[in-house]
Amino acid sequence: MDKHHLISVFVAVVDANGFAGAARKLKVSPPVVTRAINELEETLGVRLLMRTTRVVRVTEAGARYADDCRRILAELAEADESASGQHGMPQGQIAITAPGWFGAKFITPIVTEYLDQHPKVSATCWFLDRLVNMVEEGVDVAVRIADLPDSSLQAISVGRMRVVTCASPDYLARHGMPRSLADLASHNIVSAGAVAPGHELRFNHEGKSRVLKMQPRLATTTNESAVAAAVTGFGLTQQMLYKVAEPLARGELQEVLSDFEPPALPVHVLHREGRYASRRVRAFLDLAIERLRALPELQA
Repeated sequence: MDKHHLISVFVAVVDANGFAGAARKLKVSPPVVTRAINELEETLGVRLLMRTTRVVRVTEAGARYADDCRRILAELAEADESASGQHGMPQGQIAITAPGWFGAKFITPIVTEYLDQHPKVSATCWFLDRLVNMVEEGVDVAVRIADLPDSSLQAISVGRMRVVTCASPDYLARHGMPRSLADLASHNIVSAGAVAPGHELRFNHEGKSRVLKMQPRLATTTNESAVAAAVTGFGLTQQMLYKVAEPLARGELQEVLSDFEPPALPVHVLHREGRYASRRVRAFLDLAIERLRALPELQA
């Protein structure tokens, strides 16, 4: 096999944390990936990956080599662009993922601005309330609102998102203002997400994280419907600030239990190409990071 193919397969295995994920990404069979890695290691005379039946780990030499390979692949791509007269012009496809409501509200304007700036690029947006596997599903950039596990992905912090508990003034007038976490037992809880028998509310009590498992009066699959139910005066809901910022500003909702608010969630922009991201990805990252860091909702 040619060296370009071998290092492309190796980088795909490292990024996917496994042979099966790399095979899916490259649209080849797993034996093709295995043969490529074996041939590369034999050529170099060094072990790049430690693999068992369950886990693939990159050796110290493999990690250094993967970084060098990414640089080489990026330089080859730039050389191709230069030779074809398209040097410096972002082009091709870019795929972006973000949580559904956040993506629709904040990422869509960034994407359309980016596409206006770069007419040779097309974009696909995956705005879903599930964790998209960037490597296996071919996504270039992701926005995540959560604590991040360790991974090979590159993460850039753009802010923090408050999590607030709120209800309508009408509901609070009828049912009373909760003053302590114990008061929640007598209130209607509206939950969003997977419809399940129990629902967790997160708080900070005396400097320690506190998770309350509640039985919601209303469980719904969308945050939009949970917020709508709270606005109509049905009960309390706990949401990320951006989902309730507008009804809070209009006085349709009111924050409660502010003294028990949990720590704000970190917001990151993730990508999987390291320092050697393609021009189209680098251009989108630069714009997205600038726009997101300017959002007041992320200034917790």
